[in-house]
Amino acid sequence: MAAFAEALPRFYRHLQAERQRSAHTLAGYRRQLESQAAFFKDHGVNQLDELSEGHIRQWLAFESRRGQSPRSLAQGLSALRSCYQYFVHLGELGDNPASRVKPPKQPKRLPKALGLDETERLFNGTSQDPLLIRDKAMLELMYSCGLRLAELVAVDVDHIHNGEVRVTGKGSKERIVPVGGKALEAIAQWRQQRGQFSKGGEKALFISSRGSRVSVRTVQQRFGQYAKKAGLDSHLNPHRLRHSFATHLLSSSGDLRAVQELLGHSQLATT
Repeated sequence: MAAFAEALPRFYRHLQAERQRSAHTLAGYRRQLESQAAFFKDHGVNQLDELSEGHIRQWLAFESRRGQSPRSLAQGLSALRSCYQYFVHLGELGDNPASRVKPPKQPKRLPKALGLDETERLFNGTSQDPLLIRDKAMLELMYSCGLRLAELVAVDVDHIHNGEVRVTGKGSKERIVPVGGKALEAIAQWRQQRGQFSKGGEKALFISSRGSRVSVRTVQQRFGQYAKKAGLDSHLNPHRLRHSFATHLLSSSGDLRAVQELLGHSQLATT
């Protein structure tokens, strides 16, 4: 079996010629794999078939102590796994030890909450376009109530009553959430426009230009477009609005339990 020094150039040529990887990607693979090969050589591994799961875990622990991020370690492990899989495919190796080593857990990154100036710019705009009026009503309702995207899309006309919205969340759990005055105003304006799109019998509060319930994908796209029109520099996705609702409410009230109930979290740790 070939030594690392002989095998790696063959893998690079495969990446470039057959998989048509960019120069930037090739440089990343080269940097990761040659660093690993040097480490394994120092630990008595010279041939590809001498590498074990234990050696790979030693490398992960070593790089972690050096301060490498979980993301960087996962990239390195992925490069090693791809390299070994190539030689397994050629029949030159019978095993890929890297396929049995799990990458380190990535820390969950929370979306950044909207700043107060961003929130003001997002909600202060007005428009005569019926679909923009709909978009603003969706934005207001999601921010006012901290709804999940699927929950927003599932809201029917009769789910809003007496200043509250009935929501069915994860696990088919139902909750009642108060709706803020600004959101109610925006929804009332949308209701005046909704009739020109609505097909008979459609229960959804928020509908598309074709008259059917608005899709999750449409909401994602429209929120991004609306934020751009409002002059927001950063990307706006639906979950960022839910996170902003929770952050702003907790900052003003300090009541974590109330935020938990409004978000529909079963565990306080999630909140």
